Amino acid sequence: MRDPIMVIATSGAPRDPYFWQQYGSQQAYQAVRREEVRRAMQAVGVQRLVMLADEDERLEDQRLFLNLAPAYELLTKLVERERPEAIATLAYEGGHPDHDSCGVLGARLGKQFGLPVWEAPLYHREPVEGATGEPPMQLQRFLTLTGGEVELEITAEELERKRLMCAQYSSQGEILNRFDARRETLRPQIAYDYARPPHQGPVNYEVWQWWMSERAVSAKFAEFMGMSKSCD
Repeated sequence: MRDPIMVIATSGAPRDPYFWQQYGSQQAYQAVRREEVRRAMQAVGVQRLVMLADEDERLEDQRLFLNLAPAYELLTKLVERERPEAIATLAYEGGHPDHDSCGVLGARLGKQFGLPVWEAPLYHREPVEGATGEPPMQLQRFLTLTGGEVELEITAEELERKRLMCAQYSSQGEILNRFDARRETLRPQIAYDYARPPHQGPVNYEVWQWWMSERAVSAKFAEFMGMSKSCD
Protein backbone atom coordinates (compact mmCIF):
# COMPACT_ATOMS: atom_id res chain seq x y z
CA MET A 1 0.00 0.00 0.00
CA ARG A 2 1.51 3.29 -1.08
CA ASP A 3 -0.32 5.52 1.36
CA PRO A 4 -2.44 3.49 3.81
CA ILE A 5 -5.09 4.84 6.13
CA MET A 6 -5.34 2.66 9.23
CA VAL A 7 -8.80 2.50 10.79
CA ILE A 8 -9.28 1.21 14.32
CA ALA A 9 -12.98 0.42 14.56
CA THR A 10 -13.43 0.16 18.35
CA SER A 11 -12.09 1.56 21.61
CA GLY A 12 -10.02 -1.56 22.24
CA ALA A 13 -11.32 -1.71 25.81
CA PRO A 14 -14.17 -4.16 26.64
CA ARG A 15 -16.53 -3.55 29.57
CA ASP A 16 -15.52 -6.77 31.31
CA PRO A 17 -13.07 -5.96 34.18
CA TYR A 18 -11.15 -9.11 33.30
CA PHE A 19 -9.47 -7.15 30.52
CA TRP A 20 -8.77 -3.86 32.29
CA GLN A 21 -8.64 -4.47 36.05
CA GLN A 22 -4.84 -4.30 36.23
CA TYR A 23 -5.04 -0.80 34.66
CA GLY A 24 -7.59 0.50 37.17
CA SER A 25 -10.45 1.34 34.81
CA GLN A 26 -11.84 0.72 31.35
CA GLN A 27 -10.90 4.28 30.39
CA ALA A 28 -7.29 3.81 31.50
CA TYR A 29 -7.02 0.61 29.49
CA GLN A 30 -8.49 2.37 26.46
CA ALA A 31 -5.83 5.06 26.76
CA VAL A 32 -3.09 2.40 26.92
CA ARG A 33 -4.35 0.66 23.82
CA ARG A 34 -4.69 3.96 21.98
CA GLU A 35 -1.05 4.77 22.70
CA GLU A 36 0.03 1.28 21.65
CA VAL A 37 -1.54 1.59 18.22
CA ARG A 38 -0.10 5.07 17.78
CA ARG A 39 3.39 3.75 18.46
CA ALA A 40 2.81 0.68 16.29
CA MET A 41 1.77 2.77 13.29
CA GLN A 42 4.72 5.08 13.85
CA ALA A 43 7.03 2.05 13.82
CA VAL A 44 5.96 1.11 10.29
CA GLY A 45 5.58 4.62 8.91
CA VAL A 46 1.79 4.86 8.72
CA GLN A 47 0.99 8.56 8.83
CA ARG A 48 -2.81 8.48 8.87
CA LEU A 49 -4.61 6.78 11.75
CA VAL A 50 -8.38 6.97 12.32
CA MET A 51 -9.92 5.94 15.65
CA LEU A 52 -13.67 5.58 15.12
CA ALA A 53 -14.36 5.46 18.88
CA ASP A 54 -13.11 9.04 19.13
CA GLU A 55 -16.10 10.05 17.01
CA ASP A 56 -18.70 7.73 18.54
CA GLU A 57 -18.33 6.36 22.07
CA ARG A 58 -20.72 3.50 21.32
CA LEU A 59 -17.96 1.77 19.36
CA GLU A 60 -16.62 -0.23 22.29
CA ASP A 61 -14.52 -3.36 22.05
CA GLN A 62 -16.71 -6.50 21.64
CA ARG A 63 -19.75 -4.36 20.75
CA LEU A 64 -19.13 -3.36 17.15
CA PHE A 65 -21.76 -5.83 15.92
CA LEU A 66 -24.36 -3.89 17.93
CA ASN A 67 -23.37 -0.58 16.34
CA LEU A 68 -22.70 -1.35 12.71
CA ALA A 69 -24.85 1.50 11.40
CA PRO A 70 -22.99 4.35 13.15
CA ALA A 71 -19.64 2.75 12.31
CA TYR A 72 -20.69 2.49 8.68
CA GLU A 73 -21.77 6.11 8.58
CA LEU A 74 -18.34 7.21 9.79
CA LEU A 75 -16.58 4.90 7.34
CA THR A 76 -18.73 6.14 4.46
CA LYS A 77 -17.68 9.71 5.17
CA LEU A 78 -14.05 8.59 5.33
CA VAL A 79 -14.25 6.81 1.97
CA GLU A 80 -15.99 9.78 0.36
CA ARG A 81 -13.31 12.12 1.69
CA GLU A 82 -10.21 10.02 1.04
CA ARG A 83 -11.23 8.04 -2.07
CA PRO A 84 -9.18 4.89 -1.37
CA GLU A 85 -8.36 2.50 -4.19
CA ALA A 86 -9.03 -0.65 -2.14
CA ILE A 87 -10.10 -1.89 1.29
CA ALA A 88 -8.22 -4.40 3.44
CA THR A 89 -10.18 -6.09 6.20
CA LEU A 90 -10.52 -9.36 8.12
CA ALA A 91 -12.05 -12.69 7.19
CA TYR A 92 -15.40 -13.90 8.50
CA GLU A 93 -14.17 -16.75 10.70
CA GLY A 94 -15.81 -16.56 14.13
CA GLY A 95 -12.64 -15.66 16.00
CA HIS A 96 -13.66 -12.29 17.45
CA PRO A 97 -17.01 -10.54 16.84
CA ASP A 98 -15.24 -7.23 16.13
CA HIS A 99 -13.04 -8.85 13.49
CA ASP A 100 -16.09 -10.35 11.80
CA SER A 101 -17.85 -6.99 12.05
CA CYS A 102 -14.96 -5.34 10.20
CA GLY A 103 -15.40 -7.90 7.45
CA VAL A 104 -19.09 -7.09 7.17
CA LEU A 105 -18.39 -3.35 7.07
CA GLY A 106 -15.73 -3.85 4.42
CA ALA A 107 -18.07 -5.94 2.28
CA ARG A 108 -20.79 -3.30 2.31
CA LEU A 109 -18.37 -0.44 1.67
CA GLY A 110 -16.83 -2.30 -1.24
CA LYS A 111 -20.24 -2.90 -2.78
CA GLN A 112 -21.44 0.66 -2.30
CA PHE A 113 -18.31 2.32 -3.69
CA GLY A 114 -17.26 -0.32 -6.21
CA LEU A 115 -13.95 -0.95 -4.44
CA PRO A 116 -11.94 -4.17 -4.38
CA VAL A 117 -11.91 -5.68 -0.89
CA TRP A 118 -9.13 -7.93 0.39
CA GLU A 119 -9.33 -10.07 3.50
CA ALA A 120 -6.84 -11.75 5.81
CA PRO A 121 -7.37 -14.47 8.44
CA LEU A 122 -6.38 -14.12 12.09
CA TYR A 123 -7.70 -16.98 14.21
CA HIS A 124 -10.61 -19.37 14.49
CA ARG A 125 -11.62 -22.68 16.02
CA GLU A 126 -11.20 -25.59 13.66
CA PRO A 127 -14.45 -27.58 13.50
CA VAL A 128 -13.68 -31.30 13.64
CA GLU A 129 -16.59 -33.63 12.87
CA GLY A 130 -17.25 -36.15 15.65
CA ALA A 131 -14.55 -34.71 17.92
CA THR A 132 -15.21 -34.03 21.59
CA GLY A 133 -13.71 -31.36 23.79
CA GLU A 134 -12.55 -27.87 22.89
CA PRO A 135 -11.96 -27.39 19.13
CA PRO A 136 -8.33 -26.57 18.30
CA MET A 137 -7.29 -23.01 17.44
CA GLN A 138 -6.02 -22.25 13.95
CA LEU A 139 -3.94 -19.14 13.29
CA GLN A 140 -3.54 -17.17 10.07
CA ARG A 141 -5.35 -19.73 7.95
CA PHE A 142 -8.61 -19.37 6.06
CA LEU A 143 -11.48 -21.67 6.99
CA THR A 144 -11.85 -22.70 3.35
CA LEU A 145 -9.68 -22.16 0.31
CA THR A 146 -10.85 -20.68 -2.98
CA GLY A 147 -7.68 -20.78 -5.05
CA GLY A 148 -7.42 -17.00 -4.90
CA GLU A 149 -5.19 -16.94 -1.84
CA VAL A 150 -1.91 -15.03 -2.01
CA GLU A 151 1.10 -15.82 0.18
CA LEU A 152 3.34 -12.77 0.39
CA GLU A 153 7.08 -13.06 0.69
CA ILE A 154 8.30 -10.37 3.05
CA THR A 155 11.85 -9.12 3.24
CA ALA A 156 14.08 -9.28 6.30
CA GLU A 157 13.66 -5.53 6.75
CA GLU A 158 9.88 -5.81 6.57
CA LEU A 159 9.94 -8.66 9.07
CA GLU A 160 11.96 -6.59 11.52
CA ARG A 161 9.58 -3.66 11.19
CA LYS A 162 6.60 -5.95 11.66
CA ARG A 163 8.10 -7.40 14.83
CA LEU A 164 8.81 -3.89 16.10
CA MET A 165 5.20 -2.96 15.43
CA CYS A 166 3.86 -5.99 17.31
CA ALA A 167 6.22 -5.31 20.22
CA GLN A 168 4.33 -2.09 20.96
CA TYR A 169 1.27 -4.05 22.15
CA SER A 170 2.52 -4.96 25.61
CA SER A 171 -1.04 -5.03 26.97
CA GLN A 172 -1.74 -8.13 24.88
CA GLY A 173 0.76 -10.24 26.79
CA GLU A 174 2.21 -13.20 24.95
CA ILE A 175 -0.67 -13.72 22.53
CA LEU A 176 1.07 -12.04 19.59
CA ASN A 177 4.01 -14.41 20.00
CA ARG A 178 1.75 -17.25 18.88
CA PHE A 179 1.50 -15.78 15.41
CA ASP A 180 4.07 -16.35 12.68
CA ALA A 181 5.36 -12.87 11.87
CA ARG A 182 6.71 -14.17 8.57
CA ARG A 183 3.31 -15.31 7.35
CA GLU A 184 1.20 -12.92 5.27
CA THR A 185 -1.78 -14.51 3.53
CA LEU A 186 -4.70 -12.71 1.93
CA ARG A 187 -7.21 -12.97 -0.90
CA PRO A 188 -10.06 -11.08 -2.56
CA GLN A 189 -12.94 -11.11 -0.09
CA ILE A 190 -15.38 -13.92 -0.84
CA ALA A 191 -19.17 -13.58 -0.78
CA TYR A 192 -20.20 -14.76 2.68
CA ASP A 193 -23.68 -15.50 3.92
CA TYR A 194 -23.44 -13.35 7.04
CA ALA A 195 -26.83 -14.58 8.23
CA ARG A 196 -25.24 -17.97 8.86
CA PRO A 197 -22.36 -19.05 11.12
CA PRO A 198 -18.90 -19.02 9.52
CA HIS A 199 -18.64 -22.76 10.22
CA GLN A 200 -20.40 -25.62 11.96
CA GLY A 201 -19.52 -25.94 15.63
CA PRO A 202 -18.86 -23.37 18.34
CA VAL A 203 -17.13 -20.18 17.30
CA ASN A 204 -14.08 -19.03 19.21
CA TYR A 205 -15.76 -16.35 21.33
CA GLU A 206 -18.33 -18.92 22.47
CA VAL A 207 -15.49 -21.27 23.46
CA TRP A 208 -14.04 -18.37 25.45
CA GLN A 209 -17.50 -17.96 27.03
CA TRP A 210 -17.86 -14.32 26.13
CA TRP A 211 -21.25 -12.73 26.71
CA MET A 212 -22.44 -12.74 23.08
CA SER A 213 -23.53 -15.73 20.99
CA GLU A 214 -22.89 -16.46 17.33
CA ARG A 215 -26.64 -16.48 16.74
CA ALA A 216 -26.97 -12.95 18.12
CA VAL A 217 -23.97 -11.71 16.14
CA SER A 218 -25.06 -13.15 12.79
CA ALA A 219 -28.61 -11.84 13.36
CA LYS A 220 -27.17 -8.32 13.62
CA PHE A 221 -25.07 -8.93 10.50
CA ALA A 222 -28.14 -10.08 8.58
CA GLU A 223 -30.09 -7.04 9.75
CA PHE A 224 -27.30 -4.68 8.71
CA MET A 225 -26.80 -6.29 5.30
CA GLY A 226 -30.54 -6.49 4.61
CA MET A 227 -30.51 -10.28 4.56
CA SER A 228 -33.08 -12.77 5.80
CA LYS A 229 -31.92 -14.68 8.85
CA SER A 230 -31.73 -18.42 8.26
CA CYS A 231 -33.37 -20.54 10.93
CA ASP A 232 -31.62 -23.85 10.18
